[in-house]
Parts: sequence; structure tokens; C-alpha cells
Amino acid sequence: MKIRYYLFAAVICFALHSCVVLSPKKYKALVAERDSLATRTGTLEDTVAKLRADTMRLHRELLDMQNNYNALNANFNTLNDKYGALNNNFTTSSSRVSQLSADLKKREARLKEVEDALHKRDDASNALRDKLQKALLGFQNSGLTVDIRDGKVYVSLADKLLFPSGSIIINENGKLALQQLAAVLNKEPDITIAVEGHTDDKKVINLGQIKDNWDLSVLRSTSVCRYLTEVEKIDPKRLTATGKSEYQPVDPANTNDARAKNRRIEIVLSPKLDELYNLIKQ
Repeated sequence: MKIRYYLFAAVICFALHSCVVLSPKKYKALVAERDSLATRTGTLEDTVAKLRADTMRLHRELLDMQNNYNALNANFNTLNDKYGALNNNFTTSSSRVSQLSADLKKREARLKEVEDALHKRDDASNALRDKLQKALLGFQNSGLTVDIRDGKVYVSLADKLLFPSGSIIINENGKLALQQLAAVLNKEPDITIAVEGHTDDKKVINLGQIKDNWDLSVLRSTSVCRYLTEVEKIDPKRLTATGKSEYQPVDPANTNDARAKNRRIEIVLSPKLDELYNLIKQ
């Protein structure tokens, strides 16, 4: 636009200095056109300046938008990677949860089987205790008790009911009690029998084969086992004889009554737990 303006001005100057004579009217028209062109040129230059400023602003905005896009894209990629990792973990965890849920159901079923087996054991123990209490009712005032501990039936017989003092020979009253006991046990072939001998803490005077309380507790236990197997014909495979000496007292007091309680034979009766043991092993 400036070039056109300069050309026009040159034409006017040339016309003014040439031999051509312009009329005042034409001259005014040319001056007016020159001024109009000058005004439009200024306006166009302002417009161009504004456009350039707008272009630079738009370039900056475009650069900012590009940077924001790049940052957002990077964040998206990071989040997408995390999502992929979380999705994999979720899949793995879901599979693990399913497996654990299946295992839990199996364990619950196995626990139910074990609980049922324990209930059967307890029912059998309670029924056996009731039978023994009825069968041995006449001896309960002579130091005989029947109770249940840890699912087992304990028949406790005071030493005075079975043996003379310091002896391992069963007396007649003791034989009668064991006879009543054996009558029940011979009808319960699935019951295992452990015979435990217990003494008080008084030292045993050397009685030949009986050297101390260990000997006395063991020999009294084996005497009961021999009577039950040889006389009452209980299968010896069902019996176990043990001696506890003075080391498992029922009353630790240092009194004659406490010592009398501690001198005893305990016959421990246990229902066979093969079913329960097999369940636990599995």
C-alpha cells in the first residue's frame, strides 16, 4: 500500500512540475484522493499490526495448548499403564479370591465333619458314663467316681477300694467293682482302656519288688490290667498300663485327706477316634 501511495505522489509531483496545467478542480480531486489513500493506508497498517499481534498470540496459545496436550498425553499414558497393572492385579486377586473361597468352603465342610465326629464322640462318652454310673452305683460311696474330661470317661477308684495298704494284690471288694466295670466294657468293644496308677507323696518303704512310688503305681496298674484280661476276658489289645507315681495329684494339699484322694487307680476310657483322626489328617 505504501508503494501505491508513493507512486501516486510521484505522479502528482510530476504533473505539477510538467508542462501540463491542471485545473483547480482536478487538482483538488487528486489531493482528496491522495488524502483518502493515506487514511486507508494508515488503517490497513493498523489492521496488519493487529493481525500480526493476533497471529503471535495465537502461536503462543497454540504452543501452550500443545504443551498441555503433551503433558495430558503423558499423564494418560502413565494412568493407562497403572490401570493395566491394576487390572492385572485385580484379575490375579479375583482368581485368588475364588480359589480361597473354594478352599474355605472345603475347610468349612471338613470342619463340619470334624464337629460331627466330636459330637459323636461326646455322645458316646456320655452314654458310656451313664452306663458305668448305673453299673457302679453301689461303689460310689467307697471312693469310686465316674466323670468326663476332654471327651474321655474317667473311672477313678480309691486305692482302699482295690488294694490293702502298700499292696498290689486286688482285694475282693475291688474285684467286684472291676467285675461290674468289665461287664459294661465287654459290651463296648470300640472303647480303648488306659489304666493309670497314682500314689501320694509319702516315700514307700522298700517292700522287696516295690522300690518306690513309681514301682507301686506301675505294679498296681498292671495288676488291674491282668485281672481285667485274665479273669474278665477283656481283649488285652484294648488296654494300656501306666504308672504316674506321685506327680499328678488331684489335691496338692499337705493333708491326709488330700493324700487319700491322690492314691488311686484311674481307668481312662476313650471311644475310638479313627474317623476323627482320618478327618484331621485329610
